[in-house]
Amino acid sequence: MYIIIAILLFGLLIFVHELGHYITARIFNVAINEFSIGMGPKIFSWTSKKTAIVYSLRALPIGGYVSMAGEDEESDNPNAFDKKPVWQRMIITVAGSASNILIAFIVMFIIVASTPEIGSTQISKFKEGAVSPDYDLQIGDVVTEVNGNSVHITRELGYFISRYGTKPVDITVIRNGEVKELTGVVFAVATDDTSGYVYGKADFYVDIAEKKLGTVIKNGFFESWLTIRMLIDSLSDLVSGTYGVEDLSGPVGVTTVIADAAKTDAYQLWYIFVFIAMNLGIMNLLPIPALDGGRLIVLLIELVIRRPVNKKLEGYINLAGMIILLSFMAFITVKDIGTLIQNLAGK
Repeated sequence: MYIIIAILLFGLLIFVHELGHYITARIFNVAINEFSIGMGPKIFSWTSKKTAIVYSLRALPIGGYVSMAGEDEESDNPNAFDKKPVWQRMIITVAGSASNILIAFIVMFIIVASTPEIGSTQISKFKEGAVSPDYDLQIGDVVTEVNGNSVHITRELGYFISRYGTKPVDITVIRNGEVKELTGVVFAVATDDTSGYVYGKADFYVDIAEKKLGTVIKNGFFESWLTIRMLIDSLSDLVSGTYGVEDLSGPVGVTTVIADAAKTDAYQLWYIFVFIAMNLGIMNLLPIPALDGGRLIVLLIELVIRRPVNKKLEGYINLAGMIILLSFMAFITVKDIGTLIQNLAGK
């Protein structure tokens, strides 16, 4: 049951992404050949008598696409993708990722609005054995910055201490109405049993904020922004070597994470959903061939040089990018399956 829930949510994210491309293409009257959810063999398809668009559901829930006339090949259709102004093609290209990011924001606002209590960034009490009070952190302090990173909500406060608290950190607080800079504040350090990742631990509790419309909007926005920040930090850590390829996950690993979250509680499940939706939206905008970001770069080049990029050259670049991405996905999938088998064997 949990695996089915995970696959449905994963499929929903793909559907939303492709729907963004589809809706904007229809708005600009682009000729569409097929709107497909999933990859591989067709399970079901239906052709609209009015528009001649083929709507299909395919076997593998690891992707999807909107096939438009003139997108990857020459077309005589006056409404082909390549016949539209560059700015329209750019909007269509970005719309998929924008849809994922938008639904992430919407779901996060719903999560925050349905949460019984909303935390603040004001320290209410220190935990037993806390060390940060020795460095002048006090009850009643409202934390506004950690190591130069602005803090607006409880989860930002926890995240930045977790990320930077392995070493002494600089903290800015508001105390009795005045801004105070605390340098070299020390927190306890812990190690994750599964990954071996070392992180700082906040050694205090925070006050509960008054739940009103402004608080919900503020927390919904900054909770959503935090997921983007976490993704950016993760990419940075991957490039710097803090994380390795073994820490990445593909569709199998993502489905497992969603299924595990579904077993925990609804809030955890939807938090994971938001995080994955943001990941899908942002990652697709990276300037990598075959991704939306790669196509966007080509359109930007066309906008600058004021003539279309050679379609054959673009096709070869996208093909090479697709081969690399599929090969990488296959490698990650094999790794995820191996990890899953090991975990099941351990149980």
